[in-house]
Amino acid sequence: MVQLHANCVRIGAHAVLLRGPSGAGKSALSLRLITAGGFLISDDRTDIVARDGHLIASAPDSIAGLCEVRGIGVVRGLPVKPEGDVRVLIDLETSARDIERMPEPDSEEMCGIAIPRWTLCASDLALEAKIGVTLALATGEMRLES
Repeated sequence: MVQLHANCVRIGAHAVLLRGPSGAGKSALSLRLITAGGFLISDDRTDIVARDGHLIASAPDSIAGLCEVRGIGVVRGLPVKPEGDVRVLIDLETSARDIERMPEPDSEEMCGIAIPRWTLCASDLALEAKIGVTLALATGEMRLES
Protein backbone atom coordinates (compact mmCIF):
# COMPACT_ATOMS: atom_id res chain seq x y z
CA MET A 1 0.00 0.00 0.00
CA VAL A 2 1.04 3.58 -0.75
CA GLN A 3 -0.40 6.69 0.85
CA LEU A 4 -0.49 9.88 -1.22
CA HIS A 5 -1.13 13.49 -0.32
CA ALA A 6 -4.06 13.59 -2.75
CA ASN A 7 -7.82 13.64 -2.95
CA CYS A 8 -9.83 11.02 -4.78
CA VAL A 9 -13.28 11.34 -6.33
CA ARG A 10 -15.29 8.64 -8.06
CA ILE A 11 -17.01 9.77 -11.24
CA GLY A 12 -19.25 7.08 -12.68
CA ALA A 13 -17.47 3.72 -12.56
CA HIS A 14 -13.96 5.14 -12.17
CA ALA A 15 -11.97 7.41 -9.91
CA VAL A 16 -9.57 10.30 -10.38
CA LEU A 17 -6.69 11.23 -8.07
CA LEU A 18 -6.20 14.96 -7.51
CA ARG A 19 -2.70 15.84 -6.41
CA GLY A 20 -1.08 19.19 -5.70
CA PRO A 21 0.51 21.30 -3.01
CA SER A 22 -1.46 22.47 0.00
CA GLY A 23 -3.84 25.23 -1.07
CA ALA A 24 -3.79 24.21 -4.76
CA GLY A 25 -7.54 23.56 -4.78
CA LYS A 26 -7.82 19.78 -4.41
CA SER A 27 -10.71 19.92 -1.94
CA ALA A 28 -12.49 22.73 -3.78
CA LEU A 29 -12.30 20.75 -7.01
CA SER A 30 -13.44 17.60 -5.21
CA LEU A 31 -16.45 19.51 -3.90
CA ARG A 32 -17.33 20.73 -7.42
CA LEU A 33 -17.03 17.20 -8.83
CA ILE A 34 -19.19 15.81 -5.99
CA THR A 35 -21.80 18.53 -6.53
CA ALA A 36 -21.89 17.47 -10.21
CA GLY A 37 -22.69 13.86 -9.25
CA GLY A 38 -19.39 12.38 -8.10
CA PHE A 39 -18.58 10.65 -4.82
CA LEU A 40 -15.87 11.47 -2.31
CA ILE A 41 -13.45 8.64 -1.71
CA SER A 42 -10.82 10.59 0.21
CA ASP A 43 -9.77 14.11 1.08
CA ASP A 44 -6.16 15.11 1.76
CA ARG A 45 -4.70 11.60 2.04
CA THR A 46 -5.46 8.60 -0.13
CA ASP A 47 -4.43 4.97 0.33
CA ILE A 48 -3.62 3.14 -2.91
CA VAL A 49 -3.32 -0.62 -3.42
CA ALA A 50 -3.03 -2.82 -6.49
CA ARG A 51 -5.87 -5.29 -6.84
CA ASP A 52 -6.44 -7.53 -9.88
CA GLY A 53 -4.42 -5.22 -12.12
CA HIS A 54 -6.20 -2.04 -11.00
CA LEU A 55 -5.27 0.77 -8.64
CA ILE A 56 -7.83 0.93 -5.87
CA ALA A 57 -8.10 4.08 -3.75
CA SER A 58 -9.63 4.44 -0.31
CA ALA A 59 -9.49 6.83 2.62
CA PRO A 60 -7.48 6.16 5.76
CA ASP A 61 -9.92 5.12 8.51
CA SER A 62 -9.26 8.25 10.57
CA ILE A 63 -10.54 10.60 7.81
CA ALA A 64 -13.04 8.42 5.92
CA GLY A 65 -16.14 10.40 4.97
CA LEU A 66 -14.62 13.75 5.93
CA CYS A 67 -13.85 16.69 3.65
CA GLU A 68 -12.25 20.00 4.55
CA VAL A 69 -14.20 22.84 2.97
CA ARG A 70 -11.96 25.90 3.23
CA GLY A 71 -13.76 28.77 4.89
CA ILE A 72 -16.35 26.42 6.45
CA GLY A 73 -14.48 23.60 8.17
CA VAL A 74 -14.38 19.80 8.11
CA VAL A 75 -17.72 18.37 7.03
CA ARG A 76 -19.32 14.95 7.00
CA GLY A 77 -22.36 14.00 4.95
CA LEU A 78 -21.17 14.42 1.36
CA PRO A 79 -21.94 11.53 -1.00
CA VAL A 80 -19.20 8.97 -0.32
CA LYS A 81 -17.97 5.69 -1.79
CA PRO A 82 -15.54 3.53 0.21
CA GLU A 83 -13.19 2.94 -2.73
CA GLY A 84 -12.61 3.62 -6.39
CA ASP A 85 -10.84 2.17 -9.41
CA VAL A 86 -8.32 4.92 -10.22
CA ARG A 87 -7.86 5.58 -13.93
CA VAL A 88 -6.32 9.08 -13.99
CA LEU A 89 -3.93 11.19 -11.93
CA ILE A 90 -4.40 14.96 -12.16
CA ASP A 91 -1.58 17.19 -10.92
CA LEU A 92 -3.01 20.62 -10.12
CA GLU A 93 -1.03 23.77 -10.79
CA THR A 94 -2.09 27.19 -9.54
CA SER A 95 -1.00 29.08 -12.65
CA ALA A 96 -2.06 28.46 -16.26
CA ARG A 97 1.45 29.55 -17.31
CA ASP A 98 2.75 26.23 -15.96
CA ILE A 99 0.46 24.17 -18.23
CA GLU A 100 1.69 22.92 -21.59
CA ARG A 101 -0.73 23.67 -24.41
CA MET A 102 -0.17 20.38 -26.25
CA PRO A 103 1.58 17.99 -23.82
CA GLU A 104 2.83 14.57 -24.73
CA PRO A 105 0.85 11.80 -23.04
CA ASP A 106 2.40 10.95 -19.69
CA SER A 107 1.88 8.31 -17.03
CA GLU A 108 3.00 7.51 -13.53
CA GLU A 109 3.53 4.11 -11.96
CA MET A 110 2.01 3.34 -8.58
CA CYS A 111 2.06 -0.07 -6.96
CA GLY A 112 3.42 -1.48 -10.23
CA ILE A 113 0.56 -0.09 -12.36
CA ALA A 114 0.94 2.82 -14.78
CA ILE A 115 -1.90 5.34 -15.01
CA PRO A 116 -2.24 8.41 -17.24
CA ARG A 117 -1.10 11.66 -15.64
CA TRP A 118 -2.21 15.12 -16.70
CA THR A 119 -1.24 18.54 -15.35
CA LEU A 120 -4.12 21.03 -15.28
CA CYS A 121 -4.70 24.49 -13.83
CA ALA A 122 -6.85 24.49 -10.69
CA SER A 123 -8.56 27.75 -11.70
CA ASP A 124 -9.42 26.65 -15.26
CA LEU A 125 -13.13 27.31 -15.84
CA ALA A 126 -13.36 24.10 -17.89
CA LEU A 127 -11.51 21.97 -15.31
CA GLU A 128 -14.37 19.57 -14.53
CA ALA A 129 -15.00 19.04 -18.25
CA LYS A 130 -11.28 18.43 -18.86
CA ILE A 131 -11.25 15.82 -16.10
CA GLY A 132 -14.16 14.12 -17.88
CA VAL A 133 -12.09 14.10 -21.07
CA THR A 134 -9.06 12.60 -19.31
CA LEU A 135 -11.25 9.81 -17.89
CA ALA A 136 -12.75 9.17 -21.33
CA LEU A 137 -9.23 8.99 -22.81
CA ALA A 138 -8.11 6.60 -20.04
CA THR A 139 -11.07 4.26 -20.54
CA GLY A 140 -10.90 4.30 -24.37
CA GLU A 141 -14.10 6.26 -24.89
CA MET A 142 -12.03 9.01 -26.60
CA ARG A 143 -8.64 9.08 -28.23
CA LEU A 144 -5.95 11.66 -28.95
CA GLU A 145 -5.13 12.50 -32.54
CA SER A 146 -1.46 12.22 -33.40
